Amino acid sequence: MDFKEFKMDVNGVSLTVRHSLLAKQANGSILAKLGDTEVLAIAVMGNKDNFENDCMPLSVNYEEKYYASGKLFGSRFIRRESRPSETAVLTSRMIDRTIRPLFNPYLRREVQVNTTCLSFDDVNDPDILATIASSLALMISNIPWNGPVGSVRIGYTKEGKFIINPGYIDREENLEFEMVLSGVKDKINMIEFQGNEISEDLIAQGFEMGQKVINDICDFQEKITKEIGLSKTMLNFVEIESSLKTRVYDLIKEKQKEILFSSSLSKLEKQTEMELLIDSVKEQLAGEGFDEEKLNTVSLIVEELTNDILHEQVLNHDTRPDGRSLTQIRPLDAQVDVITRTHGNALFVRGDTQTLSVTTLGSPLETLTIQGMEIVGEKRYIHHYNFPQWSVGEVGRSRPPGRREIGHGALAEKALLPVVPAKKDFPYTIRVVSEVLSSNGSSSMASTCSSCLSLMAAGVPLKEMVAGIAMGVIIDEKNESNYKILTDIQGPEDHYGDMDFKVAGTKNGVNALQLDVKVNGINAELLRKALSQAKEARLFILETMKKAISEPRKEISEYAPKIISFEVNPDKIGEIIGSGGKTINKIIEATDTKIDIEEKTVYVLGMDMEKVLKAKNIIENLIKEYEVGDIIEGTVDEIKDFGAIVYFDSNHSGLLHISEIDHKRINKVTDVLKVGDKLRLKIIKIENGKISLSLKALKEIKK
Repeated sequence: MDFKEFKMDVNGVSLTVRHSLLAKQANGSILAKLGDTEVLAIAVMGNKDNFENDCMPLSVNYEEKYYASGKLFGSRFIRRESRPSETAVLTSRMIDRTIRPLFNPYLRREVQVNTTCLSFDDVNDPDILATIASSLALMISNIPWNGPVGSVRIGYTKEGKFIINPGYIDREENLEFEMVLSGVKDKINMIEFQGNEISEDLIAQGFEMGQKVINDICDFQEKITKEIGLSKTMLNFVEIESSLKTRVYDLIKEKQKEILFSSSLSKLEKQTEMELLIDSVKEQLAGEGFDEEKLNTVSLIVEELTNDILHEQVLNHDTRPDGRSLTQIRPLDAQVDVITRTHGNALFVRGDTQTLSVTTLGSPLETLTIQGMEIVGEKRYIHHYNFPQWSVGEVGRSRPPGRREIGHGALAEKALLPVVPAKKDFPYTIRVVSEVLSSNGSSSMASTCSSCLSLMAAGVPLKEMVAGIAMGVIIDEKNESNYKILTDIQGPEDHYGDMDFKVAGTKNGVNALQLDVKVNGINAELLRKALSQAKEARLFILETMKKAISEPRKEISEYAPKIISFEVNPDKIGEIIGSGGKTINKIIEATDTKIDIEEKTVYVLGMDMEKVLKAKNIIENLIKEYEVGDIIEGTVDEIKDFGAIVYFDSNHSGLLHISEIDHKRINKVTDVLKVGDKLRLKIIKIENGKISLSLKALKEIKK
């Protein structure tokens, strides 16, 4: 099969792309390879425009294939891929967030971008490659798009060095932080960052390094496109008649400004007022002779007008819709123990945004098993985020978590994971669920705050408190050096603003970042300033959170299971379990506890600490290894002619021979001892598991 191949070097690893007749009926297809990881990217466009859509119909999907990593997963009955893994969902979302801002928002022809990982080498992550391949598939196709974009992963090692596209081993063992950056030349339009209390300055240095790599990858794609790219199809975009636009602006601009910047109206009241205003304008325009087809664009005109008004007021007057200053945070409130019988819960309120987070503690063996193409293992800390439609005052069906919910849950998880104690210090499996009760911007960062408080209320000994804030920016499209950074963006600033930059961390540094944009990208210097402004906000929020609970509780909830963990000799585990599990089940039944064994560690869980301690004592006695010279306390259980059988724990007994009772001669054991006597004895011999005891040896010690 004929193909054209192009190569560039990325930090010593060859990035290879092939254009061939693979998927030749698609509008654009690229086979990309980094190391031995290979991804096929397909871009397809429909044949018809649908102007009834109120948004650009783009869908982006990334698929994992188990065969790519040589694995047979699934159940015994279904050996095939089913629903996407969380990793695949997050990768799809990452690609979508990167390429979507570069489409014309008035495009109404369906576009699909699909990427499939065909080969995975366990070193090079396919998410970077999939983003680059998606960009190039669009570039060489006839689909109108304003790319290219590049993508890179930047890591910072414990030795203090930046590395480009670190492999999995480095990422698991040797990195202080890692981040994925995507963007166009000289601008970044997507960020995913996770680290451990990293300074803003160090992060900004990573932005600058990543931008250089992105620029090189964009240059590489432009050269390829010049050689093999197709001419872009001339499409019909949504058309807005200039005379209609002017008339709508004249009719509602002042009223729209009044509604948008009203401090007395709530979010829902503003929405209602705008709907009534649009209906009245349509009615008036219909009376003026505008036809129905043109009137269908009034909502789009109002969207443009709202965008223009917001940009004008912020850029020229530093005025925000709710009257705050550019750096001011909405009113805050935080409470713990809002509901009963949970292991820990907290409510965090920022303006009209409310999130309730609930913590549940479980057995160390109740971890989440992960089985995917890239990652196989277990998660001990699990964070879930729920966003029902009623949280924004809308009616809708209940549905499973979508990409947005999974993405926001993953972001909060990244923010909190660095401060969660190690398993050896706190052996619980931890699940936090964030319920969005009301949303008017930045619910993901509010859920990070409420989750931190919930964990502390549950008695999880967090290393530091974590807070999050969403930063925005308003940019003058005619002069990009003229911009205003906004702290704590809400509804209209998020929807009509140019950036949503979520920053979460502790008083010491940043743990997680996420960037989305509405424009083609943001330069590194602006992002550096936004990070600095976010730090001030984060420190302010932390002080408010401390008023609700200043440190983790010393004791876990009475409703949470109590856990004791201790190590045992691995050779003794069989004795603990017993034949067919009889021994361990007997202990569980006798103590009303749950017992888990992991390698050489035993975990005992129960609702009653006394019973937990009892189970631990039984196990320790069961496997205790005595030595000659040990002093024990036991009870006479049986009298023999030659001595007495003494039990000194639930699982051990020994022989006190008649000659070891006293220094003087004893004719009958019964002359000195009876069943039930409690004795303090010394072990004088252990042979083939049989223990010999002495009473007279201790009498000698007393002398």
